[in-house]
Amino acid sequence: MEIILLERVENLGQMGQVVNVRPGYARNYLLPQKKALRATKANLAYFEKQRATLEAVNLKRRTEAEEVAGKMDGAKVVIIRQAAETGVLYGSVSPRDIAEALSEAGFKTDRSQVAIAEPIKTLGLTAVRIVLHPEVSISATVNVARSAEEAELQEQRGGMITTAELIEEEEEAEAAAEAAEAAEAEAADSEEAQA
Repeated sequence: MEIILLERVENLGQMGQVVNVRPGYARNYLLPQKKALRATKANLAYFEKQRATLEAVNLKRRTEAEEVAGKMDGAKVVIIRQAAETGVLYGSVSPRDIAEALSEAGFKTDRSQVAIAEPIKTLGLTAVRIVLHPEVSISATVNVARSAEEAELQEQRGGMITTAELIEEEEEAEAAAEAAEAAEAEAADSEEAQA
């Protein structure tokens, strides 16, 4: 089915292009979302009359999206989830979860703007693309952790921390504290022996 694009559609074409797509894609997505018109003579004439208006509206939306992108680029959000010791989540983090976390952080987003290929199923830092306009997108970081403390550690290290690593760190900290206590005790004993 031939259609006229009313805005830029990723991996398809620019505004005003006449492209051939599968009928289902046109009927179920492009036409209801008002992203395209059927390519008939009447619609081509209508588009040419409305082209300047459509381009002005698109430019205004793009400018607004670029302003928001300037504030939002590099945004970081933390999502707390239950996970196994290996770091695999007992569920997943979907675009809806990410959009809600961004909204709570003060960035108004919709789940349709979050572009991830598949749901996030492991702990750690994940870069996510947020599409603010067909021509404007930014990158945000999603930190999936079991607790706020773990999220801070992941942020510092730049990746996932397993339970085994946390236990190992605690043991090392305890061993260091015991060694420091033993050194203090030895120093106190040697001072007593000298006195």
